[in-house]
Amino acid sequence: MKVTTIEDFYKEINAKLPEEIGKYIGHFNIFNIPDMLANLKKDNVMPYNRRMYYKISLINGKNKAEYADKIINIDKYALLFGSPKIPYRYEPLDAKQKGKFCVFTDEFLIKSKSGVVLDDLPIFNSGGCPVFKLTKKEYQELAVLFKKMQAEIDSSYAYKYDLIRNYILEIIHFGQKLQPSTALYTAQTASKRITSLFLELLERQFPIESTQQQLKLRSAKDYANRLAVHVNHLNTTLKEVTGNTTTYFIANRITQEAKYLLKQTNWSVSEIAYSLGFDEVAHFSNFFKKQTSFSPNKFRN
Repeated sequence: MKVTTIEDFYKEINAKLPEEIGKYIGHFNIFNIPDMLANLKKDNVMPYNRRMYYKISLINGKNKAEYADKIINIDKYALLFGSPKIPYRYEPLDAKQKGKFCVFTDEFLIKSKSGVVLDDLPIFNSGGCPVFKLTKKEYQELAVLFKKMQAEIDSSYAYKYDLIRNYILEIIHFGQKLQPSTALYTAQTASKRITSLFLELLERQFPIESTQQQLKLRSAKDYANRLAVHVNHLNTTLKEVTGNTTTYFIANRITQEAKYLLKQTNWSVSEIAYSLGFDEVAHFSNFFKKQTSFSPNKFRN
């Protein structure tokens, strides 16, 4: 699977590469969706791949967003968050497209004095919901923020990027408010800190990018040892903070990666099983069927 850099993105949409890339830390830009679609090289489709930048799209039109384990149909208004962690494919379903989107690198937002780390936010986690359907009123509220970002990037104001960072954070928090409240937590207590570290460590095991790569941490005990806590304490902590067990999170993330590999690669089932740490194909097949009610081959077909 191709990994798309910010430079590759400009080639995809047939746009001029800004001179600042490669000279300064971080990058930000904003685009009109109709203009971007008109400049796409082929089929008006953004390819399914991992993008090494963040993207926030304010959508007005009929579209489809495809992820490893789900397809989200958008009828009219929506807010879409893209991150390097989660590969996806985006396809407009009619010619009546409006809206805007912005792209930025994590280095760009690091300059913010807010102390926010993007990958710590639930909205950019692999298990979160990356697409939010909006009411007309919500769409109009967000359109004002995108319009302000556009005005600033076109201005000569010396501190315009500081303003733009604030607008990005406001949009991110707007999206997080649309999530269920159970998805939002901060690592302030010891229990929440352990939970945050576990989830970060779990996510670091992915993506699986070659048949020679193999998942190293497979069990609750593996994670507990790496975090230097007793496995019972880790299980109790996760249950207390999230309502789910260590095993649940591990199985859920392995299943998500398995779905992606089955759907988006031509690797054999045995190669996928090996990469995900299963000694036997039968063990992987039994695990996958228990999680999804499908055998790996049936899911792929």
